[in-house]
Amino acid sequence: MSEIIKTEAVVLSKMNYGDTSLIVSLFTKELGKISAIVKGGRNPKSKIALKVDPLNLLEVVFYNKLNRDLQIVSSADIISHYPAIKSELEKLKYGQSVLEIVKYLTVEHEQNLRLFNGIVRIFSLLEESKGGQNLVFARFFLFFITELGYQIQFQKCVSCGTGGFGGKSIFYNFDQGMLCNNCSKNFIESFEIYPELLDCLIGLRTNKILDNVSKKTVDNAIAFMEKFLKYHISDFKGIKSLQLL
Repeated sequence: MSEIIKTEAVVLSKMNYGDTSLIVSLFTKELGKISAIVKGGRNPKSKIALKVDPLNLLEVVFYNKLNRDLQIVSSADIISHYPAIKSELEKLKYGQSVLEIVKYLTVEHEQNLRLFNGIVRIFSLLEESKGGQNLVFARFFLFFITELGYQIQFQKCVSCGTGGFGGKSIFYNFDQGMLCNNCSKNFIESFEIYPELLDCLIGLRTNKILDNVSKKTVDNAIAFMEKFLKYHISDFKGIKSLQLL
């Protein structure tokens, strides 16, 4: 028996199906990520066709059945379509990156209201931003990693317990964690974290204002987080949207 669900949803992706329909991936406020079909969604006369588009925030109504792989969307109305993100390449790169990691790194039918609100929030920030889009994305990326259940510890060396690195470069082993310079010599593989990068990563976690951090350092923080996820999630090969756009 189907249950009629009315909820807000972000469109993660869509693809053609059959002669006239669309299959869409949605991250919904009520049920988390779902896959759904828009029957007749490719028909020019369809009332839903132009609304169900990646990056759009919608209010959707669909018929939900637990044992069905594809739920059936019956209606959709646009709440926001973020025109600035879609028209500016730098903003689009990070908007698409958000869609990519949410689609491929979350499981279906697992409600996460914090994550849903975080997605809507970053789209609003990207839409309104006049620069620093990589910093906006970096904050979301660290938040997203935490929502997946991972914690990146920056406070002290996991081997000897030393903290307060005081402007010195330290290292990160993705199996063990943060290492001081001396302890890092005992590990073959480690990611060097220079002082500005460490301050950036800590600032991202604590929501500190980071206006004076260089673009290169923010990009390095994103690269570090990518490497962290690659190590812990074997199927994750990196964020393609960052390289393609």
